[in-house]
Parts: sequence; C-alpha cells; structure tokens
Amino acid sequence: MGKLIKVGAAQISPHFFDKEGTLKKTCQYIEEGGRLGLDLLVFPETYFCGYPFWRGSVSVRRSTELMARMIHSAIRLHGDEVEQMAKVAAKANVNCVIGCNELSDQPGSLTIYNSLVVIARDGQILGRHRKLMPTHSERLYWGLGDASDIRVFDLDIGRMGAAICYEHHMTLLRAALAIKGEEIHCALWPGWWRVEGHLGAKVGQAGAENCDLESAIRQHAIENGVFVVSSSWYLRPEDIPSDLQDEMKYNLAVGGSCIVSPAGLFLAGPVFEEETIVYAEIDLEDRELAKAYVDGIGHYSRPDLLTLDIRDEAWTQTGPEKLQQRSEESSQAERLLETLQRYQISPAELEEIVRASRDE
Repeated sequence: MGKLIKVGAAQISPHFFDKEGTLKKTCQYIEEGGRLGLDLLVFPETYFCGYPFWRGSVSVRRSTELMARMIHSAIRLHGDEVEQMAKVAAKANVNCVIGCNELSDQPGSLTIYNSLVVIARDGQILGRHRKLMPTHSERLYWGLGDASDIRVFDLDIGRMGAAICYEHHMTLLRAALAIKGEEIHCALWPGWWRVEGHLGAKVGQAGAENCDLESAIRQHAIENGVFVVSSSWYLRPEDIPSDLQDEMKYNLAVGGSCIVSPAGLFLAGPVFEEETIVYAEIDLEDRELAKAYVDGIGHYSRPDLLTLDIRDEAWTQTGPEKLQQRSEESSQAERLLETLQRYQISPAELEEIVRASRDE
C-alpha cells in the first residue's frame, strides 16, 4: 500500500445560462465530494454554464445571439462565483477543477475563453488554464489561450496537469505537460460520441466503441505515466432550455466519465446517461511501476535527438509579456485578494478605504 487518494469526476447537468442555479448545484456537488472523502473533484468542459451544442446548426444571427447569452453567463477567475466555490471547497476539504466559460480580465473586453479553474482544498484559487486552440467552429465562441496556460498546478496530492477536449490531440502540449512534471491529469470533455468515418462526423452515443476520447486519455495516461480523471458532460433532457430544444443538434452530452491508471486501464467507468460522481481510490505509487517500464521524460527519451521549445512569454494588447513578470504581478494580486478575504473586506469597501485615505 502506497500513497492512497480518492479522485472523482462530477458528471452532472448545469443550468444553461444560469449562473445562480449552476453555482448552487456546483456547491452541492462539491459538498458531496467532501462527504465521499474525495481529494480531487473534476467538472466537465465549460460546465459553468453551457457548451454550444447548437454549433453548426444555427444561422449567423442566431449564433451571435446565443454567444451574447454565453458572455452574459460567463464568470471571472476571481469573480463572486469562483470565490463562493472556493469557500465551499475549503469547507468540504476538496481540491476542485471546474470547466467554465471565463470572461476576459482585459478591461473593456468581453471575449470569453474555454477555461478551467483550479481551487485548492484550502480555498486558494490557484489559477486557470485556457484552451489553447478551440476546435473547428468552436473558434466562433472562444478566444485562444497563450503560453501562460501551459502549466501544471502544485496540489497537496501531487503535481496536476489538465487539458480540455481536443487539446488531447495536441501532441506538443501533452509533451509539455509531461516535461512540466504532471503526476495526475484532468481531462475535460463535452460528452462521448460515435465517429462516423471522420472526426467531424460525431454523434452522441453512450458506450460507442470508436470514440476517440477513449484512446486519447488512455494513451495520455501511458505516455505521461499519470492517472487521468476524465470528466464528461451529461445533459438531462429536462435541462435543455425550451428555446434550444430544436437547435441543439450537436448534443454529445451522454456522459462517459472515468478514471484511468498509468497503465491505461479503467479504474472506474466509463459511466453513461446518469448524473453521478464517478470516483476511485488510486495509489500514487503505481506511477513507479509505469515509469520503471516507460519514462518518456527520462530513460525512455532521446533529448539529444528530440527537444521541445516552450515559449516563456504571453501576448497582450501591448505586445509580449514575460511569464515571470506576469507571475510576480499575479502573486501580488493573489496576496491582496487573500488579505481582503482574511479580513472580510469587499473590493467596494477597499475602494472606499483608499478614497478616504486620499481625502485626509
């Protein structure tokens, strides 16, 4: 027996375009994760609060109107919704990864990103990962991530990496996560599907045997020598907004959440067509067996022949910015937010304090 932890995937329906309703349900499931004794709970791609399952089946006008609703229901990294989930995560003692439509923090911008937010079990908001390249027509809805999104997160259970949907087909990104030392991997998806001849021909189908999702997560587990917590959408028919019933023709949300070992074997799931938390107890020392056989960043690599160049700058409206500089500024902002939380001071109250001090 080695280091045993319990990990889970939250396969649940959000409330489309409803931040308040989705927040309430999310907090309930985080609390349930605590009751189950989970060390890590992962929610699906853009779970908070809506994936464009209508893509490819509506007009430009309708697509624009629906995108505006996505913007209206998007959340910010340090917004009220994330702060509330962080408080619940701390109370439940669970590390959380939450897929979301994230609103840009660039002043004046209303671009949204296909993101995931990482919350430590002590309630600290560790950061985000934005999907580097939205897939196919997803590019109508989401902006692009940058070099700052190629990262792993230090949790008390180990170094955690994550990728969203078809990022699992981005060879160099998966290699970068291995190089950065991920030990546990979170995979966020919109569902499970049958492939009819090519990757653009997907049909949501529970248990389909040719879903490329399955091969992607199992291969990732083997190549990187990691456990994979794979969280997929399940959307109950009654949770589809009435005005979208006839438009969501790309609905892949049939579930399929699962836990995979570093040997590429299923430890739990995949589970289909039900709201549930799919979870398993894992032994982190099993990675030693995997790495003893194949270590893609160690004895089973050839850096004298093959290397990967990972950029160290992110792009802004005023040009490139070194990640170290951004990290220092982010750390200062995080320390400020932690101080405000500790003394229960709201941003509005801080502004009043600063204004009063200037008037003295």
